[in-house]
Amino acid sequence: MTNNAMESSTVLAKAMGELVTASLKRPDRLFLAYSEALSATVATMTGASEVRPEKGDKRFNDPVWSSNPGYKALMQTYLIWSKGMNDWVETLDMDGRNKLRAKLVTSILTDGAAPTNMLVGNPSAMSKTLETGGKNLVSGAKHMIDDILHNGGLPSSVDKSKFRVGKNIAVSEGDVIYRDEILELIQYIPKTDKVFATPIFIIPPQINKFYAWDLAPNRSTVEFLVQHGHTVFLVSWRNPGKEHADWGMDHYIAGLDRASEVACEISKSKELNIVGACSGGITASLLMAYWAATGVKRANTFTLLVAILDVEGAKDTAMGLFANIETLELARMFSRTQGVLPGSALQKAFAWLRPNDLIWAYWVNNYLLGNEPPAFDILFWNSDTTNLPAALHSDMISLMEKGGARRGADLRVLGVPVRLEEVTCDKFLVGGTTDHITPWQGCYQSVSTFGGKNDFVLSEAGHVQSIINPPSNPKARFMVNTGAHATPDEFLAGAEIRQGSWWPYWAEWLKERSGAEIAAPKKPGATKYPPLCAAPGTYVLEGE
Repeated sequence: MTNNAMESSTVLAKAMGELVTASLKRPDRLFLAYSEALSATVATMTGASEVRPEKGDKRFNDPVWSSNPGYKALMQTYLIWSKGMNDWVETLDMDGRNKLRAKLVTSILTDGAAPTNMLVGNPSAMSKTLETGGKNLVSGAKHMIDDILHNGGLPSSVDKSKFRVGKNIAVSEGDVIYRDEILELIQYIPKTDKVFATPIFIIPPQINKFYAWDLAPNRSTVEFLVQHGHTVFLVSWRNPGKEHADWGMDHYIAGLDRASEVACEISKSKELNIVGACSGGITASLLMAYWAATGVKRANTFTLLVAILDVEGAKDTAMGLFANIETLELARMFSRTQGVLPGSALQKAFAWLRPNDLIWAYWVNNYLLGNEPPAFDILFWNSDTTNLPAALHSDMISLMEKGGARRGADLRVLGVPVRLEEVTCDKFLVGGTTDHITPWQGCYQSVSTFGGKNDFVLSEAGHVQSIINPPSNPKARFMVNTGAHATPDEFLAGAEIRQGSWWPYWAEWLKERSGAEIAAPKKPGATKYPPLCAAPGTYVLEGE
């Protein structure tokens, strides 16, 4: 284990030590929490308790939890003690970061102790066991053995056998027209006779593969854009190995600088409509700040999705910011390699930050009920992990710990001092109402982080679902506020709710800013940059 890994592996242990110390200083608070929980538990035994699961808690959806007195008392007792534990931690005198760590540990413990995770405590599993004569448990045991051998011990979240990249996922037509050691650049074939003069250049996160932008037909951002008259260039990052340990943020930005220049040469456009999401959005923001500092006028517009730049300004969204930093630190606990942080380690870290949704739900489905994991394209993409170079890992943590890429921060890109307020092109910023990774209030801070005109849209969805938000989704809704607002609360106060996906709204925004319509190119690439291979390329197929 590296020194950094050893240091990070003690993070939660240190937080638990602080928890013990803080509780010893105020034993009265522990006694009070215990007394309140005990009193509430007595009420469950008499049927007088009104405790109910929180809205959205799917663990107790089975009607038996409310109709059977024994199961109802079991559920209420668990909810009382679980809430009591977390409320007790909240009362302790600990600094903000260690308190969040302590709450994470206690929530992992209480979530793991839920009666729904055990056969006798799960009425749905008990019912199926009786109906099938225990066949579900046999199937569950097979799933568990397979996960121990092939999935790092976590229950599988998706049936991977149902998907093949380039066959039924990531199937939009295009070609790789540029490749270097760090990325491939894909140009997609237009679906209209004319295209807008200014093309779109998409920068995906480095910690995921690019095809979240091109899932399946009718769920593909790329497909939507080419159908609306846009030339689309999309970066596909290489999956780094140990030999790429020194690839830091500057390496990725230099790669984007080269690739964007290629896109301009091929399209004969001096400017691009830049699109970035999550960590790719942070990288894109630093790239444009570098352009502003060096006099490069290549950004026509910028669309920034579900990304928090100003960590300091977004401190009110503490759990989300904590998750961003802590995910990277926790991942080291699952890794014993040097040079790169395996994607599987990051996946585990994300899972343990939200164990009910990302671990225990599949534990119940796969092992207790004996069902196959679901076959869902987003889950397949999420499980198709990539590595993170040690240098980039370090750069990302350092950036967050310094307060993020914010207005007035001491930021340098490729040795050049940069300022985000000098990025003045029009911007389209998107957050998600139920995003637990980058809470929307933090995403909103970018409105004041950049210079120029910045429009904010709030999608009523989570992190990934805010990006993958096709018009075919009948439940989609989003909010806009065309009036004056300077805070998240002011945005909400004057927001207008609109039915449907935000994609068509975005398409109109882009249309107004993408120049004249010109004849669509007959084929991808150019004489200097001939097609190298068909999309989705070769880098996306590289494993961990």
